[in-house]
Amino acid sequence: MSDNIVPDTEHRGLVARLPQVPRDLAQLGRFDRPIGWWLLFWPCAFGVWLAGAGAQWMLLAWLLLGSVAMRAAGCVYNDIVDAELDRKVARTAVRPVASGRISKRLAWAWLLALCAVGLIVLLQLRWQAQAVALASLALVAAYPFMKRITWWPQAWLGLVFSWGAPVGWIALRGDHLDALAALYAGCALWVVGYDTIYALQDREDDALVGIRSSALRLGARVRPGVALFYGGAVALWALAFWLLRGDWVALLALAPAAAHLAWQVATLDPAQPANPLDRFRSNRWTGALVAAACFVVGNA
Repeated sequence: MSDNIVPDTEHRGLVARLPQVPRDLAQLGRFDRPIGWWLLFWPCAFGVWLAGAGAQWMLLAWLLLGSVAMRAAGCVYNDIVDAELDRKVARTAVRPVASGRISKRLAWAWLLALCAVGLIVLLQLRWQAQAVALASLALVAAYPFMKRITWWPQAWLGLVFSWGAPVGWIALRGDHLDALAALYAGCALWVVGYDTIYALQDREDDALVGIRSSALRLGARVRPGVALFYGGAVALWALAFWLLRGDWVALLALAPAAAHLAWQVATLDPAQPANPLDRFRSNRWTGALVAAACFVVGNA
């Protein structure tokens, strides 16, 4: 096993079998850590399924491809911008650009290739959804700098990683924007919660090098903080359902997702190194449960 495989990779064997340069490019795009594109994709599914136009499998397939490509592109861009900071943090020092295994020129070329895939996906959407998707680029470009100027870069990530909800919704309909706004806001709080959990892994190193995060800001109050964000997310998703359907019974569809988020908070243990990463990754199931609830409420 290569020492260059990052500690939190999910597919060590697959990545380790690749030749060095393809392996580094795969790591640069985080293809060994699919949780990221799942978390980017699920809000897309929320918007599509709550819009009430049926399963829309082809649209979801395009949005999944776009999530994989654009999450990878975002990671490449982030690593180019953060190379100097990454060298100072144990978990990120072995990243391809930070370690020097991949030059910034090659990283930029890889970024453009991934954006070309994203462009192909963009062209499959109606023009209104294309405009919404393109509006996210300024948020994406600014994100790597947020950890330098605010204790809440997770809030900015919430705006970015939730953008698929309006894209999926506007791809199918343009009304009930109040329900869409509540859905989007709920997704943003969900992201703040799970990325705060993720940031627990780097608290000591971040404090040493001056990187800011919600995990550091909350300190010993991180569990009640995450509980507040998750509770707000569920409340806003419930509001979206209510604005769309006005049926109290529809809110029961969120019960499994709410129970799963409560389990995350109840079992979160920042003192155990593997615990926060495991709870963070479990949000792929949160996404699946909320997506199922959106389908039931939107298409019942």
